[in-house]
Amino acid sequence: MKRWFLSILLTLACTCTWAQNTNEPFKGHLYNKEYKVYLHINFYQNNILIPGQELFGQVAGYFGADLDSRKWIFTNVTLKDNHTAALLVTNDYGSEDLEATLTAQPDGTFVFEQGKGSTIKFAIQRKWQKMPRRLVFVKQ
Repeated sequence: MKRWFLSILLTLACTCTWAQNTNEPFKGHLYNKEYKVYLHINFYQNNILIPGQELFGQVAGYFGADLDSRKWIFTNVTLKDNHTAALLVTNDYGSEDLEATLTAQPDGTFVFEQGKGSTIKFAIQRKWQKMPRRLVFVKQ
């Protein structure tokens, strides 16, 4: 009887956790393994602090790389629907900016597409590496 009750409780907890993730797809840590880049986002509460750059205050999120400390900050986010967000992105110096979209796909991945403006780039091994206009991320 204890096992049955415990398994029901565990199933219910997992279901609730899964339901939360689908209701708020634009919250969490997204990662692209190929380019070793990530998005740390919360488009609902806009309460993300950038490590080492807290002077920017709370933001909707940022785009970072494992091999570079620079960040691209999401300065303005508009949720078009439950699966698409329009972003205004600027680098941490404020010298470059761009428009982008982030789309949650049915398979659980996220597509980040750069639009008008600068190209996101990071200094990797002392050389600028431009990110492709379209990147696919997986939620972690």
